[in-house]
Amino acid sequence: MTKADLIEAIYDKVGFSKKESMDIVEMIFDTIKKTLQSGEKVKISGFGNFVIRDKNPRLGRNPQTGEEIMITARRVLTFRPSQILKQALNRDSEKEA
Repeated sequence: MTKADLIEAIYDKVGFSKKESMDIVEMIFDTIKKTLQSGEKVKISGFGNFVIRDKNPRLGRNPQTGEEIMITARRVLTFRPSQILKQALNRDSEKEA
């Protein structure tokens, strides 16, 4: 699913114009992005949590040359699905089997 698909779904189901639907999707993504940039987690009930984790610098290895290199500290985004989402995904996979 793409951002355009989300806009189309809002347009079809809610009845907003395409422009209004696009503005809503953009506003939601901007809000999520700003919240994560500030270091807060984003919890969407029934869906899951987006959390920023700080990773410390560490020693790594170039797989082609075997040379040791220092991997810099960085922030990574993690997603933990809610139990409701996990159950829904498992229910769908059980129907296919």
